Amino acid sequence: MVMAELEQRAQRGEVLAQFLLGQACMEGRGRDIDAGAGMAWFERAANGGLAQAMNMLGRCHELGHGTPVNHELAAVWYRQAADGGLDWGMYNLANLLATGRGLARDEVAAYALYLRAAQAGHAKSMNLVGRCLEEGRGVAADPAAAPAWYLRSAEAGDFRGQASHASLLLAAGEVDAAVHWLRKALANGSPSFMAAIRPQLAASPHAAIRALVTGQAM
Repeated sequence: MVMAELEQRAQRGEVLAQFLLGQACMEGRGRDIDAGAGMAWFERAANGGLAQAMNMLGRCHELGHGTPVNHELAAVWYRQAADGGLDWGMYNLANLLATGRGLARDEVAAYALYLRAAQAGHAKSMNLVGRCLEEGRGVAADPAAAPAWYLRSAEAGDFRGQASHASLLLAAGEVDAAVHWLRKALANGSPSFMAAIRPQLAASPHAAIRALVTGQAM
């Protein structure tokens, strides 16, 4: 869809077009980046009932894109997205609950939301369900149940899930399998993830693990 047509549809009140135009404004696709305009289009689409737009409006309030940071409003919109069945809304609301931003900290409610999102196929939530089970956050600790969730997250493509799964493989002495999953995690990881994991890999007692960040051929 060309930008002119997208704008026409958005102006006519088509909520999906409004959402897509909001994304285009945020990312600078076909126009200059304009976070304020992007947020305004997300808000129109959210008020029109589109759960994806509710979630993105929550992100705007959480991160300060086009508006001052406001975790309370972020929680309101994430909850509406979650209530609309959107897995990303569940995940983002759970993150606020787990950290006590915008509402009272509630790890039990956070775990319940991560589990709902994970059961709906949300890869990042699968990893966090595993973490909660392993560490007893918001649920009775069940370390034996965590590996299956880490594997599901890894196979679904989440880089943190891939790293979590690799960590368990490494602990079990399965170095080659751990290297396989760590390569995938390093190929897809965010800058903050990369900054955190590289020193850990470089300090590994396993040469094959160190080679992942030193560039040495094995």
